[in-house]
Parts: sequence; C-alpha cells; structure tokens
Amino acid sequence: MLRTDLQINLRVAMLGWVLTVKESIARWVKPGQRWAGAIALGLVTVLASWSLGVMPVQAALNDDSFDGNIFALYAGNGSLVPPRVTLTESRERQRPSLLVFFVDDSRDCKRYSSTVSQLQAFYGKVADFLPIVADSMPLEPVADLNNPAHYYRGAVPQTVLLDATGKVVLDRVGQVSFEELDDRFRELFNLLPRSESVELRRRELNEVNVELVPAPKPPTAKAQSTDLDR
Repeated sequence: MLRTDLQINLRVAMLGWVLTVKESIARWVKPGQRWAGAIALGLVTVLASWSLGVMPVQAALNDDSFDGNIFALYAGNGSLVPPRVTLTESRERQRPSLLVFFVDDSRDCKRYSSTVSQLQAFYGKVADFLPIVADSMPLEPVADLNNPAHYYRGAVPQTVLLDATGKVVLDRVGQVSFEELDDRFRELFNLLPRSESVELRRRELNEVNVELVPAPKPPTAKAQSTDLDR
C-alpha cells in the first residue's frame, strides 16, 4: 500500500524539526568540538526515524508496505529496473527473455527479487531480464506477442520464461525457486544438468540476501596404518 498523506506530512514535519535541531547544534558546538555535534546530530536523526516508525529491513521484508525499488533494497541490484531492453528488442536479438511481473508493495515480490537477481548474475549476458511493474498492465487482453501484457495473468509475482523463438517454456504465479529456473535455463542453453555439474548451495549473507557457492567437498578418509605398512 502507498503511504498516506498523513504519513508524508509527518515525515516533512520531522525533516523540518531535524534541520532546526541541526542549526541549533551548530550554534551550540564550540570550535574544535565538531565531533560532538556530529554525534548529537546522528542521535537526533536516529530518534526521528524511530519515532516515525521506520522499520528494520527484516520487518519491511515481511509486510506489504511500499519501501521503494525492491530490487535495489532487497536484492542489491537496482540496475534491473527499468529493464535495459524491451521484449520486442529481445525477440529481435533472438535471446531468451525472463519476464517478472511484480509490485513494490508485496512481501512475496520483495523476497523473490533476490532470486531474480541471482539468476541475472549467471545468465544476464546471454538472456534478457525484464522485471515489469504489474500496475502498468492494461485490464483488457492484449494480442500482441511482443507486448509483456499479453502474458500477464493478474497476480504477482508472475514469472514467464520465453526461449529465443518466443515460445513460453515456463509460466508460473508465485515464487519460483532458483533451482527450478536454473534447470530451465540449463535446458535452453544445452548446459549440463545440475546433477552432472558443480552443486551450488545457498549461503546467507544477511537477513535479505544469499549467494550461491560451490558445495564443500566431503572429507576424504585418511588411510589407517597397519602393521604391514611398517
């Protein structure tokens, strides 16, 4: 949901209060003691943010509030939005396309953004990633196959994977695991299946993001010495 006018007015008022306090601190701090003023201003800013109900990342991740660009906030990859190419351009280049319909005020979309970003890290140079704000989709059906609205089914997150010819190879509403999408990309590019390549496991970086790293190899058993070896 979008912030109400009251919340916006409160934030504007609090910003004005912070600026006023900043000016007061500047007059109060003596020369050579600017560090004390910086600390005081930092404390004031923190208290102001807390009083306005600014939630920690984990809390915001688990609600349907609007916080901004979810790919920048929760996936660390603001370059995904807006997409670098259109679906028409992707088709002209004969590249696979991953359409991800989302909204910024959805907990499911927030959590899914990290998966999309991880996929782009592996396949972004050979496939086009097109995160699309679902609020911009028309209500009436669209016949044009080069228009993303043609594939939208009215729910988020929705993932549509098209091969280089424009054929739909996956169309799913809800969060799709990295592993399932990775398998589909492997099929498109004729790569070794997961069972025959280096296994990747999730390593949590923080409460929002994870990265994929090779699974540790099992320890090899050490040969035990016997009387015959001596």
